[in-house]
Amino acid sequence: MSILPTRRLLWLVFAAAALAVAAGPMPEITPAWALGLFAVVLVSLGDLCASLAAARPEATEASRITRFAKGRPGAVRVSIACPPGPPGVVRFALGMPESFEPAEDCLRVALPEGAGKAEVDWHCTPLRRGRFFGVLACIETASRLGLWQLRTRRFLEAELRVYPELPLAARKLLAQAVRHGPAGIRARRLMGRGREFEKLREYLPGDGFDEIHWKATAKRGRPMTKVFQVERTQELYVVIDQSRLSGRMVEAGGAMQTVLEGYLSAALVLMRVAERQGDRFGMVVHDDRVRFFLRAGHSPAHYAACREAAMTLQPSEHTPDVAEIVRHLCTSLRRRALIIFLTDLSDPVLAEDFARNIGVLSRRHLVCVCQTRPPDVGPLFEGRPVGSDREIYGRLAGHIRWRELRAAAQKLRSLGVTTRTLEHDLLAAGLVDLHAQVKRRQIL
Repeated sequence: MSILPTRRLLWLVFAAAALAVAAGPMPEITPAWALGLFAVVLVSLGDLCASLAAARPEATEASRITRFAKGRPGAVRVSIACPPGPPGVVRFALGMPESFEPAEDCLRVALPEGAGKAEVDWHCTPLRRGRFFGVLACIETASRLGLWQLRTRRFLEAELRVYPELPLAARKLLAQAVRHGPAGIRARRLMGRGREFEKLREYLPGDGFDEIHWKATAKRGRPMTKVFQVERTQELYVVIDQSRLSGRMVEAGGAMQTVLEGYLSAALVLMRVAERQGDRFGMVVHDDRVRFFLRAGHSPAHYAACREAAMTLQPSEHTPDVAEIVRHLCTSLRRRALIIFLTDLSDPVLAEDFARNIGVLSRRHLVCVCQTRPPDVGPLFEGRPVGSDREIYGRLAGHIRWRELRAAAQKLRSLGVTTRTLEHDLLAAGLVDLHAQVKRRQIL
């Protein structure tokens, strides 16, 4: 606890000091200033002793777990124990980690009479994802005469969890996908006969020999045909690259953020849509090796587990080892699934390594690669007119990199891998549209 004099006490001391200065040329007022100074000291010490003996309010506890979304305002609820006696007003502040921006420097809290505790909401805005522990509660009370300020501090056991932010466009997209049901953003006709076995029936003219169930035919003594239905439940895996290229800064929504932030937001939107549509979804995170693997499941708790894993992910300094990642996926995934890689193939060496190893995986699963377009990469004559020589050279460099991306995409397409290059702000919409096309056309 710390004790500080108030402005009122300082003014009293200043008045006594002014009388002492005036007593130099006027010795007759010496007893007055001495008596005044003695009274100030006596009253201030008595006020301090009485205030120290009285009970003071304390921050008893905070919410055990408080959840935030990055960049969106939230609040931490703290309970302040009210001492017995008349109602009063205290100043309250909460010491937060550096990545939290408070809405106000301090709050004035009225303590009700007869209540056991008072609830206070400390509003703040987190600027960084992650898990943070411990907050410092600071309470300032005034003495009975208002001559002293008594400040108490106490560390509260509280866990602050900051999850990836879902941009406004992604939240609208998610709301549309949920509102329009399992067919996607809008009702669409499904193609194909499906691959999921439904029942057996007797053979009819025109049925293919590949549809005959030979064991049932031998058992029943007459030809039996397999009937398939459109698959309603599919497996989806989102493979997130957290290697060195995912730390590149891009502009999104008027603010700068890493590419990994866009990957996480888009992946969470896609997994939420898959959950609403009855699909099983899982998540894989890697850099030079697989750091996190969550097998496909379908439940709100499973989505919460994916969200918890995405909370603490940060870009690393490693280069992806595609061979190790493909080996891990081939070993872990038994059922045919839709695998969406969120990665960056703008590095020619990395793109060549990816194309050399992905063929083993694409023969057993449906593999798609989605990446964001790097800044200033595109066709030479795309966009606004060129205004200077510097812009000409910049356009030429961007055009060369764009051709390299197209060449890598064509090479992957020959291996049965679908590639998409999307703008950073449209990554979530592109993933949801890709998932809807796979379900509509029954490609999986």
